[in-house]
Amino acid sequence: MAAVTAPAAVPAPAGKHYRRFGPVERVMHALLMITFLGCPITGLPPLFSDHAWAAGLAKAMGGFKAIALIHRICAAVMIVVFVAHVLRVFHAAVTRVGLLGTLWGPYSMVPQPVDIVDAWRHILWVVGRGPRPPFDRWTYWEKFDYWAVFWGMFIIGGSGLLLWFPAAFSSFLPGWMFNIATVVHGEEALLAVGFIFTIHFFNGHLRPEKFPMDLVIFTGRITEHELKEERPKEYARLVAQGRLAQLETTPPEPGAKRFGWYVGGTAVVVGVLTIVVIVWSVIL
Repeated sequence: MAAVTAPAAVPAPAGKHYRRFGPVERVMHALLMITFLGCPITGLPPLFSDHAWAAGLAKAMGGFKAIALIHRICAAVMIVVFVAHVLRVFHAAVTRVGLLGTLWGPYSMVPQPVDIVDAWRHILWVVGRGPRPPFDRWTYWEKFDYWAVFWGMFIIGGSGLLLWFPAAFSSFLPGWMFNIATVVHGEEALLAVGFIFTIHFFNGHLRPEKFPMDLVIFTGRITEHELKEERPKEYARLVAQGRLAQLETTPPEPGAKRFGWYVGGTAVVVGVLTIVVIVWSVIL
C-alpha cells in the first residue's frame, strides 16, 4: 500500500492565475472568520466558569460583562453577514444563475449524487485503492462545511437571540423554551467549534497538499497548476466554454498574501488552542 497518505505538497510553478473568489466573498469570509473566533473566545468562559482559566480569560478581556458585549457584537456581525450572503444567493438566482443553476449543477452548493460518488472514490484514493477523483468547482467536503454553517446559524443563532432578548420573546413563548435555548446554544456551539477548528481547518489548510496554509480565500486567486490538479472538471469545462481567459488575473499582491499568512495562521493557532482547552476542561 504505497499510497496510504496523500503525496507531499509540491510548490506550484509560477504561471497564470485565475480568479476564484471576488472581493465581496473574501470580505464576507474574513468577517465570518473573525466573528466565529470571537464568539467562542467570549462564550467559553461563562460555559466553563468553574475553571480557573475561564475567570482569567474573562478578566483579561475586561470581565464577564465586557465579554458578553463582545460576544453579542460578534454575533450581530455574523448574522448580518449570513443574511447578506442569503440575499446574494437569491439575487444571483433571479438575475444571473437561475433557480436551476442555484439548486443543481456544478456551481450549486446543494449536495448531489456525484458528491457521494466523489466521497467514496476519495476514501479509496486515500487508502491506495484507486485514483484521485476529479473534483469540480465545489468538493463534497466544501459543501459539507457550507451547510454546517447554515445549520449552526439557525440553531445557535436562533437560540442565542432568545437568550439575548428574553423580554421580547417571553411575550409569546413559554418559560421552558429559554431553558432549552440555554442548553442548545452552549452544546451546539461546542459542536460547531469542534467541527470548524478541526475538520474545516484540516480540509482548508492542514491537508498535506495545502499545508500549512491555503491562501486562495484571502487572495481570491488560484494558479493554473492548482486549478488543473485539484479541479480538473472545472478547468476542462471552462476551456470548452471559452471562459477560462475571462477569469485570468494578475498574481496575488504581497499584502494579500501576508494578510492570509498572519490572519489565517492566527486563526488556525487560536482554533487549535481552543480545542485543546475544551477537551482539557471536559476531561478534568
